[in-house]
Amino acid sequence: MRPVGPLITEEDRASDRAGLLGRNVERTLMRLAAEGAHTSVVRLPCVHGEGDRFTLPRLIALARRHERSAFAGDGSNRIPAVHHADAARVFVGAVERAVPGARYDAVAEEGVPFRAIAEAIGAGLGVPTESTRGLATLRAFGTFTPYATSDRPASSALTREQLGWEPTGPGVLEDLQRAEYFEG
Repeated sequence: MRPVGPLITEEDRASDRAGLLGRNVERTLMRLAAEGAHTSVVRLPCVHGEGDRFTLPRLIALARRHERSAFAGDGSNRIPAVHHADAARVFVGAVERAVPGARYDAVAEEGVPFRAIAEAIGAGLGVPTESTRGLATLRAFGTFTPYATSDRPASSALTREQLGWEPTGPGVLEDLQRAEYFEG
């Protein structure tokens, strides 16, 4: 699998990657902004950090259950990421300085290769890391298969410029070195 996803920017409307709910929420907020409401959108990538309860813990649970940490194909597909403290500062900036109808991408890392994440999870759990294809990928990830197989790098250049935001938190791979992710 070679990266094929275009770099998503703040100028892009919500795509199929946002899911039906994400697309509908964004469309509604943009319509309200066009009608004069002071609304904007903050889009989140993989959010990680202390207290994380969603993406990384779910991937870790899958690896624990299957006794291996998987990635699809060659694992070069990328996911954007942000530490939760950095994401919170984007929301504060959006409240304080947002332009109505603006889209902000709270992205600290444009695209972390999924294989690198799988390897960090494998190391943290002490299980092997391996490539999957076809049905093996579906078995490894279940409902997370679209997430684990798509390539969706994203930029935050305009967010940084417009909100004066600069992420300072640890990256996702550094964060995955914390033992807390693997307890339980």
